[in-house]
Amino acid sequence: MHVLVTGGCGYIGSALVPQLLADDAVEQVSVLDSLAQGSPRNLVGTGLGADASLRFHRGDVREYGHVENAMRGVDTVIHLAAITGADSTHDRREETFAVNYDGTENVLTAAGKLEVENVVFASSCNNYGRAASKNIDEETPAEPLNPYAETKAQSEELLADAMEEYGFDGTALRMSTNYGYSRGVRFNLVVNHFVFRALTDRPLTVYGDGSNWRPFIHVRDAARAYRHAACHPDDWPHLAYNVGRNDENYRISEIAAIVRDELDRSLDITYLRDEQPGPSYHVSFDRLAETGFEPRYSVREGVVELAETFQTTVDPSKLE
Repeated sequence: MHVLVTGGCGYIGSALVPQLLADDAVEQVSVLDSLAQGSPRNLVGTGLGADASLRFHRGDVREYGHVENAMRGVDTVIHLAAITGADSTHDRREETFAVNYDGTENVLTAAGKLEVENVVFASSCNNYGRAASKNIDEETPAEPLNPYAETKAQSEELLADAMEEYGFDGTALRMSTNYGYSRGVRFNLVVNHFVFRALTDRPLTVYGDGSNWRPFIHVRDAARAYRHAACHPDDWPHLAYNVGRNDENYRISEIAAIVRDELDRSLDITYLRDEQPGPSYHVSFDRLAETGFEPRYSVREGVVELAETFQTTVDPSKLE
């Protein structure tokens, strides 16, 4: 099949594209990216320019023509392109809706016009807001607390309407909070941020009392989930899936303790109890098990791997 990845130069995309190229079911991968957040260096080593198996289109999902041009001849779309960093979107509301909502509408319209067979949409467990239950499933109503989550929840509705109108397969992957190394690594994600601070002997700052819950998933597992849903749509018959592991729900205070313990450092953990801790959601992933997909990595393993990667793969002279 021919797969288009929007936002393919970003954090998850830079882990996903090599996986797709290595999959025997995938003949060609196209990437559409505006390079506003990702970098072309994240495709280095993936075969770009070596043959026709990987093509790059520089374009913006807000521009319908860019989307349609990149989607010609495509069988499946994995739509990752979005403004991320949920907390930061309070100050970027209009831009967030333009990219995340209007951009998704463009992707779905083009998919319908060009008779794409399957659309896999990057949604988020952030949609659930501050849910009281410890077993949030896909039927739990969304209660978004920031523009990022609002756009993701509303885009799921767009996906449902487009599937009915155009008849293609589709699913929304409500992803857990990512962590781990990829070429497009982000440092505004809590595990990555804590590991970096720990390695530079700085205190780990926790907003609120640290009791808020989040589920976590390694970026390579997130990429594997998107690849699985793209290549095996019949195994993902529902509109939405929470993606993560039941035993990988943690309080933020527990994440700080894991980083301190696994890196064997005497670090201070500072609690800013007057600060808003943000969303809190403890999620069930029972529906995901029905697909045959299962995440492989744990947060503890990811913390150790991140530390080793940060310490061994960066040439200090290049930081001067």
